[in-house]
Amino acid sequence: MRKVVAYELLSLDGVAEDPNEFITEWDDVMDENLGRVIGKQDAVLLGRRTYDEWALFWPPSDIEPFASFINNVQKYVVTSSVPDIPWTNSTVFDSDFIKKVLELKNQTGGDIGVHGSVALVKGLLASGLIDELSLVVAPALHGRGRLLFDEGISTRMTLTRSVVSPSGYLLLDYALTN
Repeated sequence: MRKVVAYELLSLDGVAEDPNEFITEWDDVMDENLGRVIGKQDAVLLGRRTYDEWALFWPPSDIEPFASFINNVQKYVVTSSVPDIPWTNSTVFDSDFIKKVLELKNQTGGDIGVHGSVALVKGLLASGLIDELSLVVAPALHGRGRLLFDEGISTRMTLTRSVVSPSGYLLLDYALTN
């Protein structure tokens, strides 16, 4: 069975929205970490807001290793309507996304990534469909924005990897025990 792995950029106080406001440095260790995570993925789930923002930003981008990855990977967009902006290898999940994610997990292949997409990650966590969290925690308190963990979701996690980058970011991997 394939794993669903959520990769999230967070402030120390748990804010996941607008990470460009608190992720102010990026170093080689963070690049290696991102490459390790996306190197195992051959599909990505995106929420509609993230899709709309990224479909404009990533196609012309040369920010590697993520630009090549996200532009070429199979993307599944969880939305009730077809996006206005086309993006290569995108498929819309317009109904019962939980059932469709379970079908994806039961197919052969690599990991299924979830990047950004705060509301989608919360829904997947609440449904017990996230197998691993890969977090980049910034050494900053942001104080405003959507939190990743504010819905009263109760689950046990096991820390499987922890690294501190030279810029002081915590790179944490957790396996969820649903």
